[in-house]
Amino acid sequence: MLGDSNLVKTICGYCGTGCGLVLEVQDNRIMKIRGDKDAPVNKGQTCVKGAFAYEYVHAKNRLTTPLIRKAGKLVETTWDEAYQYIATKLLSIKTSWGPNAISMFACARSTNESNYITQKFMRTVIQSNNIDGCNRT
Repeated sequence: MLGDSNLVKTICGYCGTGCGLVLEVQDNRIMKIRGDKDAPVNKGQTCVKGAFAYEYVHAKNRLTTPLIRKAGKLVETTWDEAYQYIATKLLSIKTSWGPNAISMFACARSTNESNYITQKFMRTVIQSNNIDGCNRT
């Protein structure tokens, strides 16, 4: 372990498998990643992407706050305002054009739980079966 680093247990965000990881974090930066031996999914093993493809977390151009377009420009906003904006827009489309005017794409890199809640939201709240994903071959 590096000097003055913290160990943080987490789940890999690269795909939807759900592998357990242990991050070595120093000064708010990920310094090293290893598989979590206690994780039932991967038992300490990781793929190359899970172990080494984490630099995007530190990318300077990574979005860290929500943005809404106002007067033609993207401006930072709160999460509450962003969620309200999304809800208002979806309701407007559903009211004007019907639920089949809305579709949603799930992602192969999302967790099974995220993809499940996506389809559940579309079917129960939006009342549309227009759900697809990019993981077909």
